[in-house]
Amino acid sequence: MIVVAGEALIDLVPSPQDPSLDGQLPALLPRRGGGPYNTAVALGRLGSPAAFCSRISTDTFGETLLHGLRSAGVDTSLVQRGTEPTTLAVADISPDGSAGYGFYVDGTADRLFTLPPALPDAVRALSLGTCSLVLEPGASAYESLLRREARRGVFTALDPNIRPGLIPDPDAYRARFRSWLPDLALLKLSEEDALWLAGPGGAAGGGWDAVTAAAGEWLGAGPAAIVITRGGDGLTVLTPGGGELTVPGEQVTVVDTIGAGDTVNAALLHRLDAHDALSYAAVASLGTGDWYDILRFAARAAAVTCSRAGAEPPFATELAA
Repeated sequence: MIVVAGEALIDLVPSPQDPSLDGQLPALLPRRGGGPYNTAVALGRLGSPAAFCSRISTDTFGETLLHGLRSAGVDTSLVQRGTEPTTLAVADISPDGSAGYGFYVDGTADRLFTLPPALPDAVRALSLGTCSLVLEPGASAYESLLRREARRGVFTALDPNIRPGLIPDPDAYRARFRSWLPDLALLKLSEEDALWLAGPGGAAGGGWDAVTAAAGEWLGAGPAAIVITRGGDGLTVLTPGGGELTVPGEQVTVVDTIGAGDTVNAALLHRLDAHDALSYAAVASLGTGDWYDILRFAARAAAVTCSRAGAEPPFATELAA
């Protein structure tokens, strides 16, 4: 089983603009979301045995979130509940389909997550990321979960999925991020996130050279591999010793990019499992052909998500060809 730990929230997504509104505000449509939540749903749709570990509100939105997990076949026995409201994220969709977010997080249920007992022995992998590792007091509990499970041999994956507006002290967060690296088997992040995490000094000049320089430093601190998403330019895996492989993105008409990175998380874990590679040693020993297959699968899955509105990851049947 793969456990995904982190926030579940509601994205408020603008409806398609009606010309008759003449500049009025569009309606905001509620959509289930949150990076870890989307990853768990995507894993379930792909057919991976998955469980979600979080704290979800007992309000109407929370019930909807639970229904979405169960409909995807995701185990919810590790979900904590609380009467506090559900976190809201207001999405701003740009003309190219990319999304920015404003968050309503004060006093919400998911940030009050507490460290659970040791995960079941059947758990083979743990995936974390996004707001859950920023917002206290839950962030410290998720961090403790990462360290505890890594040190008992569980395969660990992280997608920082940086939301700068939620990070009051960037340098402190960057230091915290570096402290997680020894406990990671797989780090996945976007090119933009890599540059942000490298910091003003590490990202001097920007560009791909700055990304690979930062990734080389991070690889030396722990992960067996780093996968970087590059939008329309595809995905790249970097491995210790200077290994680098890039696969192109799939050509698709982009509706929006909401949930695309989360779909990549799930697709990587699902395909690594198909290669019997949910262990640090197995990832470290993957060859070029293995990585090509894994990254191509992730690129196809992300393209499907980008082709439709909101975080709607594909089902296994849609990727079977």
